[in-house]
Amino acid sequence: MIELEKLDQGIAVLTLDRPQSANALTLPMVARLRSTIAALNDDSQVRVLVLAARGKAFCAGLDLKEVLMGEDAPQGPIENMDLQERFAGLMSEVAGARFPVVAAINGAAVGAGMGLALAADVRIMGPGAKFLVGAVKVALSAGECGISYHLPRLIGGGRAFEMMLTGRAVDAGEAHAIGLATTLAGEEDLLDAALKVARQIAANSPYAIKHTKQVMHANIDAPGLEAALELENHVQCLALGTEDFREACRAFAEKRVPQFTGR
Repeated sequence: MIELEKLDQGIAVLTLDRPQSANALTLPMVARLRSTIAALNDDSQVRVLVLAARGKAFCAGLDLKEVLMGEDAPQGPIENMDLQERFAGLMSEVAGARFPVVAAINGAAVGAGMGLALAADVRIMGPGAKFLVGAVKVALSAGECGISYHLPRLIGGGRAFEMMLTGRAVDAGEAHAIGLATTLAGEEDLLDAALKVARQIAANSPYAIKHTKQVMHANIDAPGLEAALELENHVQCLALGTEDFREACRAFAEKRVPQFTGR
């Protein structure tokens, strides 16, 4: 149901592999995703993660039939909250990963699948890709799996309200126009496009990659400019003392490509 491949330049590709069910998430899939991301976080060689999916859909969200209508369906508010926290925890781990995450969205990203895509740092969409807030269509709140946090920060409150309250589909063209997708790619070129971005990221120093993501996430919610500047100053001062920065200076002077070592 989940496949992991490690490529050169410290790029890992994590693929949802349940195409017969539109890659809808089951509890074992969520557990496997979370444990895999945790293991990648501990692997210092990994610089970028690409999230991909097999089949015609990126992820149809929670598998309602298996998770909520099966024999092991949660009973009562305590078990319901436990279920919700498992799915929500996956979004936290994607967004909070040490490395940038690039989502290659090849079809519908619905509900928790949309939350997973929004938790990524970069979104590449194929021609048939679309976002749908699924929960509001089944009498649940659209505020789930980080959607109510990430969506307004990406496209603004007004557009986020409209998407979440209607639950309408937002196709790849519209998503690109409003900044929800960074790049549009052909169906056959989607993974290549995501890997191209991943390689551009991975070509930078590990310190720069890690701390650019951390500063961005922290300063989105900074209480003010001064707090944001203070964090930037501390991070930049540490960077000035790294061997990779000295190598970048030498490479600039020698008109060559720098060779970063992560030191």
